[in-house]
Amino acid sequence: MQKNIPVAVQMYTLREESEKDFVGTLKKVAELGFDGVEFAGYGGLSAQEVKTLLDDLGLRAAASHVPLEQLENNLSQVIEEMKILNSKYVVCPYLMPDRRSEQDYQALISILNQVGETCQREGITLCYHNHDFELARLSDGRMALEAIFDDTNNDHVKAEFDIYWLTKAGEKPMEWINRYKNRTPLIHLKDMTTDAEQFFAELGTGGVDLDAVLTTGEDAGVEWWVVEQDMSRRTPFESIEISINYLKSKLPNLLNK
Repeated sequence: MQKNIPVAVQMYTLREESEKDFVGTLKKVAELGFDGVEFAGYGGLSAQEVKTLLDDLGLRAAASHVPLEQLENNLSQVIEEMKILNSKYVVCPYLMPDRRSEQDYQALISILNQVGETCQREGITLCYHNHDFELARLSDGRMALEAIFDDTNNDHVKAEFDIYWLTKAGEKPMEWINRYKNRTPLIHLKDMTTDAEQFFAELGTGGVDLDAVLTTGEDAGVEWWVVEQDMSRRTPFESIEISINYLKSKLPNLLNK
């Protein structure tokens, strides 16, 4: 269906498992057939220890979610860790509720431009990951997420669109991916139940149009598919196994893993 776009799992999905056994959790991720991981912290290990562990397991560091405050106040260390991990993408993952006013979004655009420019000079790419709250309208009629990408530098700030949150906000993920074509190196693959609860679902078990997203990956310039499930009614390992098996049925490059 596509070129060999690799698949990672966002480790936030496995946060409780990682807290108990970070090394064992990464080992299980490798056994399930994932190509890499997207980090949300390093389990108390140094970046070098994590890199050694990844190499031993045959995994790659797709990206790291790093809180905005760290990007603002500790960027040099963040960049150094990314280099050690041989990871190209650092992601601003979430805005705290007290940073979501229109004035806050204007400030965020400036921050992202500055951080992104610094990252680019060091060979790292900054991405912004959305939820549904960024789909609220600003006073100029644009959604906050539109303002973030329209008003930041195309080369300095890229997107990590989360197709669950776009869908939950009443948007069509494909329209966003096409609108910002070649600016979406990372895509969060998620599904959503078709009932009124709109709960997080394993890939292929809900109502999100995953086929359309997977089919457009190469044309859109996607470099990593990232599986994430914020919450699960199964164990997280069971959930990501269902999801990776779904992707193995869709992506030929995963069949032999």
